[in-house]
Amino acid sequence: MAEMTAVGVVGLGTMGAGIVEVFARAGVPVVASEIDGTALERGRAHLVGSTDRAVSRGRLSPEDRDALIGRVRFVVGLSDLADVDLVVEAVPERLDLKRLVFGELSKICKPSAVLASNTSSLSVTEIAVTTDRPDRVIGLHFFNPAPVMKLVEIVRTVVTAPSVVADAQALCARLNKVGVTIGDRAGFVANALLFGYLNQAVTMLESGFVTRDDLDAAMKLGAGLPMGPLTLLDLIGLDVGLEVLDTMYDRGGRNQRHAAAPLIRQMVTAGLLGRKTGRGFYTYGTPAPSPEAPADGGTDVVLVTDEPVIAAAMASDRPEDVVGLHVHRDAVAEVVRSVLTGDAAVAAARAVCAERGLVPVVCGDRSGRVVNALLFPYLNDAVKMLEASYATVEDIDHAMTLGCGYPAGPFEQLDAIGPGVVLDGLRAMYEETREPGLAPAPLLSQLVTAGRGFRSESLR
Repeated sequence: MAEMTAVGVVGLGTMGAGIVEVFARAGVPVVASEIDGTALERGRAHLVGSTDRAVSRGRLSPEDRDALIGRVRFVVGLSDLADVDLVVEAVPERLDLKRLVFGELSKICKPSAVLASNTSSLSVTEIAVTTDRPDRVIGLHFFNPAPVMKLVEIVRTVVTAPSVVADAQALCARLNKVGVTIGDRAGFVANALLFGYLNQAVTMLESGFVTRDDLDAAMKLGAGLPMGPLTLLDLIGLDVGLEVLDTMYDRGGRNQRHAAAPLIRQMVTAGLLGRKTGRGFYTYGTPAPSPEAPADGGTDVVLVTDEPVIAAAMASDRPEDVVGLHVHRDAVAEVVRSVLTGDAAVAAARAVCAERGLVPVVCGDRSGRVVNALLFPYLNDAVKMLEASYATVEDIDHAMTLGCGYPAGPFEQLDAIGPGVVLDGLRAMYEETREPGLAPAPLLSQLVTAGRGFRSESLR
């Protein structure tokens, strides 16, 4: 690949057009293919719009933009890909469609050409077997927006030639990307960790445990993430989220963390797909509702910071006035109401939070509350991935920081929070729910016993 003279990209939606831009920015001639003229012009518009925005923001000169677009040849069909050295497929995430495309590419492309899929969760192996060269098939999973995001997951199958993997790694370096090489497993690294967390967040909303706005505020402010999980799902698209979850559930051993929440399926059926349809968990194109004003009533409230709010309430002679309060990052406070807590006490607690510059998040009384109940299982999933020798500490951290825009990778977070704190939190949640996905990974327990962190030299 390092000496390629041209590459092809099949499928020019938002992702495919972004991949075209990545190659063209690196000075590589690109043959950009779509199924018909209408789709081709739509893909061309994606590329022109993206590069025009880069010019307007001072990130690309008009001359460089013109040179970039000049490196791209737009074609209908696959026949013009006969002489390229690499083809990256970026058609919709359907196994039957991808297998059809790869079968045709196998007939058209020269024998030395490498065929790559940008699939985010499907089996690269199942795609590869439709070709006459499974040893030259690989996954190259770019992240959206491709020109900006630095990560590429390089997915090798059991028959991918080592030279093809090495060339893919060199290609990522040439494109100024960080390539993380992994095996062919459902969801790979980033999606396997991300979508379990997103799915659990929807389940939390669906159960009435916490409201939409409080849930997103908790994770954005309390966990320091770029956006809340429901906002992120709207951005990704609920239909895409459902496809990824279904694929990971079916191919990943039917892990219940990947069993799509019924609410997601219902919203997709109703056409509420997120930003692209104007409505998902939020409605787009209309002003956001004003946050609820905290009450300033005269209720004397008892604030407790223990895990079992109900136990403290029962020990009090006025359980209706007892609420839990847990502060994260000096930014958000979880206001925990038990089954006996009165509305007046909640309102008073919200007012106390507002007076101290904290965003109040009201939730039910259970282990982990909101932030830790979503954060700790995600960290545990990362430990299980490391424990299975699927990826290294650095690769997993890179996947989440460079692929998902997280401010820190899971192992950096684990060491910052303290593995013992996470272990204790997981044990409490598991004992309360007996959900298998919350059982602490043995490696986590072992490292706590040994007094070691995850970013120590022996684990890297």
